[in-house]
Amino acid sequence: MKKTIRITLILALLAAAGVGVYFWAPWKTKEGPALKVEAIKVDKGTIAARVTATGTVAPRNAVQVGAQVSGRLGAVLADWNDEVKAGQVIARLEPESYEAQVAQAKANLEVARANLAQAEAESREAGRQKKRLDDLGKKGLVSASEVDVAETRLRSARAAINARKAQVAQTEAALAQAELALGYTVIHSPVDGVILQRSVDVGQTVAASLQAPTLFTIAEDLRRMQIDTNVVEGDVGRISANMPATFTVDAFPGRRFEGRVRQVRNAPTTVSGVVTYNAVIDVDNDDLALKPGMTANVTFVTKEISDVVRLPNAALRFRPTPEASRRLKGEAKAEKASGGLLTGLGGPRANNQTTTESDGKRVVWKVEGPGRARPVKVTTGLTDGTYTELGEADGGDIKVGDELVTDVPNAGAP
Repeated sequence: MKKTIRITLILALLAAAGVGVYFWAPWKTKEGPALKVEAIKVDKGTIAARVTATGTVAPRNAVQVGAQVSGRLGAVLADWNDEVKAGQVIARLEPESYEAQVAQAKANLEVARANLAQAEAESREAGRQKKRLDDLGKKGLVSASEVDVAETRLRSARAAINARKAQVAQTEAALAQAELALGYTVIHSPVDGVILQRSVDVGQTVAASLQAPTLFTIAEDLRRMQIDTNVVEGDVGRISANMPATFTVDAFPGRRFEGRVRQVRNAPTTVSGVVTYNAVIDVDNDDLALKPGMTANVTFVTKEISDVVRLPNAALRFRPTPEASRRLKGEAKAEKASGGLLTGLGGPRANNQTTTESDGKRVVWKVEGPGRARPVKVTTGLTDGTYTELGEADGGDIKVGDELVTDVPNAGAP
């Protein structure tokens, strides 16, 4: 009897051991080690929404100085980077031909004035003859026809005076024009500034018959610069006047310059189907570090908030595979340990979470232990491309210091 009980007990123990091995061995061999989880902590900080664009540094006012008359350059008195004052002589054309034109105009004027004097003398003589004939006619000593002829001569002499006066005015205008052209042979700087470009040399002939050729380009003040940027149409609605902007240039790596938007110009520019608008930024250049033509990488801060809970964007982009999702939630172990019994009973199943739900909320995975995490729905706000403002979290709070999964590199490991 005792021997039978002993045998029955031994068999029961062996059966229990077999059941344990049956349930434990599949998980042990198939599940493998816990997932290696990469995560980033939630923190508090500042989020600034930005728009980036490229632009070109330029003087706020650059004047192109040209020649208004044609001729050969006899002297160039300003060079690259020279500082000049308004009215300063910066070049001269050879004046000989224009001086000759002035001399010719003066001679023509003298002739016209002499002709006027002659016409006035003839008019006075015709007046005297007309008076004598009038007196003789009253006495019946001359015929009426002779009196009429004298009247005609007087009127003709007076008309000649008016013609000579017009000729004098005409030659005076020609002289003024010749003197003006002679004055144009001396080229002055119209503003105080710096010579940015000199396009001519001594002895070069300039032709101003069609349009004034550019001899110099003068920047009025290099301490006050502007940046002409190319903002794409999708971002231009977020740019407005007086908005702060920062930029960098390749000449000074690591240095960040500051400016402010003066205006957003309405004229579009289309290149290869891309529409851009010029947002003009005013920049102070007191140390003259910035030079015209430099390429500026501009950042506009469209909105900024501080001291907010920030979610790393890498966590918002994380989307686990079905296998990783089960293992992160611990469902794979329970499923395999039951030999499929939980599935048959409606137990936990794989749920492939996506980063954006149908209700517009995002999904992040909150770390809850070694190799374990659970999905949490969140609403989000402002983003700067690296961090996003946390609004609300469903299914559990997310607070500063919590870790959010960004990757599970060994999710497919056996």
